[in-house]
Parts: sequence; structure tokens; C-alpha cells
Amino acid sequence: MSVGLIALLDDVAGLVKVAAASLDDIAGQAAKAGVKAAGAVIDDAAVTPNYVHGFTADRELPIVGKIAWGSIKNKLLFLLPAALLLSLFAPWVITPLLMLGGAYLCYEGAEKVFHLFAPHEAEQHEASLEPASLASTSLEDQKISGAIKTDFILSAEIMTIILAAIDVENFWTRAAILAVAGIGITIAVYGAVALIVKADDFGLLLARKGRTQTGRASGRFIVKAMPGFMQVLSLVGTAAMTWVGGSIVAHGLYEFGFDGPEHIIEAAAHWAQAALPSIAGVAGWFATAAVDFVFGLVLGAILIPIAGYIIAPAWRTIKHALPRRA
Repeated sequence: MSVGLIALLDDVAGLVKVAAASLDDIAGQAAKAGVKAAGAVIDDAAVTPNYVHGFTADRELPIVGKIAWGSIKNKLLFLLPAALLLSLFAPWVITPLLMLGGAYLCYEGAEKVFHLFAPHEAEQHEASLEPASLASTSLEDQKISGAIKTDFILSAEIMTIILAAIDVENFWTRAAILAVAGIGITIAVYGAVALIVKADDFGLLLARKGRTQTGRASGRFIVKAMPGFMQVLSLVGTAAMTWVGGSIVAHGLYEFGFDGPEHIIEAAAHWAQAALPSIAGVAGWFATAAVDFVFGLVLGAILIPIAGYIIAPAWRTIKHALPRRA
């Protein structure tokens, strides 16, 4: 009896070691895959604070929390199973879906640029897409909804990059790595966003209650610097949205045999690396991002009238044709 118990305990210990090794491997693979998606993660962190800008301090963290929860649901409930199933049964669908998402990002980025240079015309365009709600919480709800939609596309890119970087055959291990990486990235992104949007409140507290002159001066500097920093971050977020969308569409076109945009992007990167060999990697990245941005901006500008005169009227017609709920 005692020998059987010892053997059973030995088997349990062996299973625990295997499980621990598997968990360690999952965590390691998730971290490695997350690094490969760093570019899209940075874009996500830069874009999100735009949706919190303009609200009172007491609503900032709740809004970030709602967007973060929407991001978790995007990744775990929709994108993770979709990515795994599509990779198994219809891998050819992934690229067209990503291209649609990239085109949406280009449209969003171009619309923000349009609003910057022609606010009146941009507001008319936005009003033509969907009638505004009169509910008191409509602006907050619309901002959260818009942020979650944008996060869905950026998260789709992140999850696709992670899936491509996973070097594991087992289906469930791949699912676990995707889940761990997705949750970890969401915590990192929205933790950073929460710190950014509350930095001015921290600065104000430090300016008022700092124990030293240096601490109070630092608080005043943070308070004065944050409006400019948020403006810069807003511009970076718009640029990031546009260049990520342009990159997705250009790469998708390349996979379908339309390699013109991809060749221009590669030529720009090689030229920048040759012109600045001491910082070749950084120069190549900036050149690639710049051409991606221009390509995405042009595509988005083309999509603005298409959205206003074709997609929105068609969508309204479909909605009116559907039976209304009581």
C-alpha cells in the first residue's frame, strides 16, 4: 500500500514538473511573441489617450477601464478563437480581413487629419454618417465605442503577429500562448494609458503637497507640460493609426501580387539606411513608417467620400429595411 502511494505521489510530482515546464514555456513564448508585436503595441498605447481627452478627471480612469475590458473581450472572446480557427481551416481569409481593418485605420487617421485642417467640413462629414444621439452619456459612449472598434483592429494585428511568431504545433498550447500574450499586452498598454491620463492630477497633487521645493517645482512642470504632451501624443496616435493601416494594406496587396507599394516602402528604407549608415536601423524604420503613413493617408482620403456617399447611405438603407424592435 505504502509503495503504491509513493509511486502515485511520484507520478503526481512528475505531472507537476511537466505542467510547470509547460507554463514556463507558454510564458516564455508569449513574451517572445509579444516583443515581435511591439510596434503595434506602441501604436495602440499612442492612439488610446485620444479617446479620453476632454473628459473630467473623475471619468478618465473609468473610461480607460471600460476600453481595457473591451480590449480583453476583443482578444479572448473574438480574435483568439477566430485566429486559431482561421489558421486551421481558412488561412487565406486572414489577409483580406486584416486589409479591411487596415483600410478602416487609414480612414480613421485621414478623417482626423481632415478634421485638423478643415474642421467644419469634417463635422459635416461626421454628421452625414450617423445621426447623433441626444442622450446625456452619448459622447462618452461614442468615444468608448470608437476606442474599442479601433482597438479591435490593432488587437487583430497584434494577435496575428503573435500567432505567426509562435513556434508550437500543439493547438491548445498555441491558444494558451495567445491568451497569455493578449492579456499581458492589454495590461501593459492600458496601464501605461492610465498613467498618462492621470499624470496631470499627480503633478497637481505634487505641486500642492510636495514636501520639498524640488518636488513642488516638478509637480508644476508636469502640470504645465501635460497639455503639450497630450497634443503631441494625439498627433503621434493619429500618425500611428494611419501608418499601421497603410502598412497592413500594403503588405496585403503584396501577398496578392500587387507589389508596387511594398517595393516603394523597401526602396525608401534602403535609401535611408544608405544615407545614414551610423543609424541605419532607426533611419530605415522612420523611412518605412513615413511611406506607410503617406500611403495610408492617401487611401484614407479616398475612403472619406466613399464612406460618406456610398457606405453610409447603403448602411442606412439596410437598417431601415430591417424589422424594428418594439
